[in-house]
Amino acid sequence: MNKKFKTILVLVAIIFNTTFLGCSKIDAFKVKLGMQNKDFEYIKQGKINKVIIQNIRDKGFTFIVTDKKSIQDLYNILSLGKEVSKKTSLEPDYNIELYESIDKVHKFKYVAGLDKSDAGNLYSDGKVYIVSKRLDDDILKNFLNLRIPKEFKDVYYGSMLKALEDYSKDLSADQKIGIDINDEEGAKFVLTTDIEEFKEQLSKNAEIIKNDERDKYEITMDILTEGYKDDLYKCIITFFNKKTKKEVKYYFVNKYDFNSWDFNMSKGEKPKDF
Repeated sequence: MNKKFKTILVLVAIIFNTTFLGCSKIDAFKVKLGMQNKDFEYIKQGKINKVIIQNIRDKGFTFIVTDKKSIQDLYNILSLGKEVSKKTSLEPDYNIELYESIDKVHKFKYVAGLDKSDAGNLYSDGKVYIVSKRLDDDILKNFLNLRIPKEFKDVYYGSMLKALEDYSKDLSADQKIGIDINDEEGAKFVLTTDIEEFKEQLSKNAEIIKNDERDKYEITMDILTEGYKDDLYKCIITFFNKKTKKEVKYYFVNKYDFNSWDFNMSKGEKPKDF
């Protein structure tokens, strides 16, 4: 069999795996082709006894993994990461620490939901990798799904967009709203990639407050998550106009039904079922 024909067979196999077999099959195929990096062999060798995954926005939201199978699953994902020369410019979502011992800890920062760029989404002081979103789906979401409202991104950012749309009706074109998304309860579920998507949906008179630059905005908007279950989400969105000293509150009691969120917004007065 000549080299050209072998190459064609390999390409066909990759296309078949990509189209029909899904991520786990693709990864298995990569292993067969020897496409693993060797930087995480210390995990494979059983040297890691504990993994700590900490949410950067909510330091109290931390996962501790000691299960050997879960650590091996982590190796399977990381060993297929592609080493690249630069990291993404997006803010990281998680700190990941791999413990060999008290004195020897491998530390990484991870941007969730991102794996299709030339810039890496997992990086340490020395190296940068593009890691599959399987790290989100296979490991992180196993923890998050126990607590997070269904389709959190839709209900969280959707509530803010609805409040912004209503409040902005009475504003002039030159009045800008600074949005503070440092919500104590919601912070643990906020991902950088979701924030970037949210930014694209904002009108020209609204933007997210950066680096505590709250004072530069005439109007500010805050979101406060009051309670949630997987099928219920309550929050208060508050607008404050520094010039007029006027405050306007929006109360949301949103319910998940028939595979989508039903938004119930009340302006001004707190609803009885809040």
